[in-house]
Amino acid sequence: MKPRCFPLQLNKAIETKLFKRLRSVPFPINGLSVYSCFSNQIDMKPGHTTKYLILTLLLALGIASYAQRIIPQPAEMVAGKGSYTLPAEVTVSASAGLDIEAAGLTAYLKETFGLGSRKTSGKAAIRLIRDPSLKTGSEGYSLTIGKAGVKIEAATNAGAFYGIQSLKQLLYKRGVVVQAAHVTINDRPRFAWRSYLLDESRYFQGKELVKKVLDEMAMLKLNIFHWHLTDDPGWRIEIDSYPDLTRIGSKRDSTVTGSGPNRRIGKAHSGFYTKAEIREILAYAAARHIKVVPEIEMPGHSSAAIAAYPWLGVTKQAIRVPTHFGVFQDVYDVSDPRVTTFLHNVLNEVIDLFPSDIIHIGGDEVRFEQWENSASVAAYKKKHNLSSSADLQIFFTNNMSAYLAGKGKRMMGWNEILGSKIHDYSDTRPVTGKLAPNTIIQFWKGELDMITDAVSKGYDVVNSYHLFTYLDYSYQSIPLKKSYDFDPVPAGLDPRYTAKILGSGCQMWGESTPDAAAVYRQTFPRIAAYAEVNWTPAASKNFEAFSRQLEFFLQRWRSMGIHAGS
Repeated sequence: MKPRCFPLQLNKAIETKLFKRLRSVPFPINGLSVYSCFSNQIDMKPGHTTKYLILTLLLALGIASYAQRIIPQPAEMVAGKGSYTLPAEVTVSASAGLDIEAAGLTAYLKETFGLGSRKTSGKAAIRLIRDPSLKTGSEGYSLTIGKAGVKIEAATNAGAFYGIQSLKQLLYKRGVVVQAAHVTINDRPRFAWRSYLLDESRYFQGKELVKKVLDEMAMLKLNIFHWHLTDDPGWRIEIDSYPDLTRIGSKRDSTVTGSGPNRRIGKAHSGFYTKAEIREILAYAAARHIKVVPEIEMPGHSSAAIAAYPWLGVTKQAIRVPTHFGVFQDVYDVSDPRVTTFLHNVLNEVIDLFPSDIIHIGGDEVRFEQWENSASVAAYKKKHNLSSSADLQIFFTNNMSAYLAGKGKRMMGWNEILGSKIHDYSDTRPVTGKLAPNTIIQFWKGELDMITDAVSKGYDVVNSYHLFTYLDYSYQSIPLKKSYDFDPVPAGLDPRYTAKILGSGCQMWGESTPDAAAVYRQTFPRIAAYAEVNWTPAASKNFEAFSRQLEFFLQRWRSMGIHAGS
C-alpha cells in the first residue's frame, strides 16, 4: 500500500536545501523517517529538476500530515515539535503492580529494535505510572513523549497496557537509533465491549493460533475473546463428568469446506482443548487484558453432544456428529430433567474454569420441529402454560439465566432468545414470555429496529450485525471500508438508549476456514477496522488515514507469517 505521489519541480538550490531538511525530519511514516521513505521512492542525488515526492514531504515543509496516526486512533492526539531518542539501554520505571506490563514492553524493545533495558526506581527513559485517582477511566490512559522521555499514566493496569500498545506504533528506527516524535495523547475507548469471535466447532485450530490471535487483539486494544467451543459439528472443551463429549463429540469421520453445495473432503476431523490447555490460554489472555467469554450452545446447535449422549435429544435416537454444516433439527429435550442436570453440570465445570463474569449460551437458529412433534414436550409446555415453542425457548433460557445468576454469572445470547422471528422456520405464534432482564443480547440478524425494541425494554446489546461484521463473508461482500464504516449505534437510535449499546464484535465463523491460513486471510486486515470502530470516537475516524497506518500492521503480520486477505 504505497502513499500517493505527485510531481514537483525543484531547482538545484532548493532541492539541496530540501534534502538536508529531509534528513533531519524525525516523524515516522509507517515506521520510517520521512527521509528514508522519500529516498526509497526517488534518486536522492541533487540535480534532478523533476521528482516524484511522496505525500510525507508535507511534513518537511511544516504542513500537517497523518504521520502520527495509530490504530485505533486515540480520542485526543496532539503532535509536538521534535523527537525523543531512546538510549541504547532503556531504563524503565513502573508503579507497583505493573511488572507484567513493563516486562511486555521491554521484551518488545528487545525483539523489535534490539534495545536492552533495565528497571530503575530513579530517572527513567520510560515511566509507567498507575494512579487510581486519575480520571482516565477503566481502560483509558495518557501518553506523553517529550524531551524528558516517555510517560504513560493510567488509573488501571489495563489503561497502562493500552498506552504501551500505542507507544509501540509510535516508535521507529532511524539509522541505528530508535526514536518517537513528541506527542501528547489522552485516550479511552468509545465502547467497553470490543470482541473477536473464533468458531472452533467447525474446525479445531489449536492453541498456537489462538495465542497469535490474542497477541494481535491486544495490539489493537480488543478486549473480549468470544470462544465458540460447541456446536453441531464438534464439541471442543473437556468436561470431566461427561467424557464422551470429547471422546465422541469432538470427532467426525469426514468434513466439508464452505457452505451451499458443501464441497466434501474425505478425511476425518477432530480435536478439543483439555482443561490444562484452556487454563494456559486463559492466563495468556489475562496477561494481555483480554477477557475470554465461552459460548456453550443450547438448546440448538447441539448435535455433537447428542451424538455423544443420545438421551439428550428429543427423539432419544443415536445420531452421528454431522459431517456438513448448517442448521440441524436435533435439539436438546428441555422437558427431560436429565438434560437440565446435564447442562447444569457442564456449566458448573465451565464456570470453574473460566473467570469471565459472562457466559454465552448461544440460543440461535433453534429448529422447533422435534419439540412440536414430541408428546413429552407438549405436556411440559402445557404444565408451564407455554403457548408456543418460542415461549418454551424463552422459558428454558430464563431458567439457565437464573442458574447462572446464582453462580454470580451473567447470561448472554444471540437475539433469537428474545423470541425474534428472523428465520423462515421461526415460530409464527405470538410470543408472550419475557426474557430475563439482565440478559445481554448479541444482535446478529433481523431488522435493525429489533435493536431499538431490545434497548427500549432495558436490555444491553452487543451489535454484531452480520452484513457488516461476519468475517466468514468474502471481501466482496464486506470489503475493508465497509467494515470500517460500521457503527454499532444504529442510525436514528434515540440518544437516550446509546448507553445500552455495549459495543460490537467481529465473528470468525469457521465453515470455510479449515486451517490457520484461511483464518488469517479472513480475519486480517479487517480486524483492525473493527478495532477502530469500537475504540475511536466516530468523529475522529478517517479511512484514508487508517489505510496509511495499516501498513505498520501489514508489515508486522507478514513478519509473523500472517498473510492478510484483500
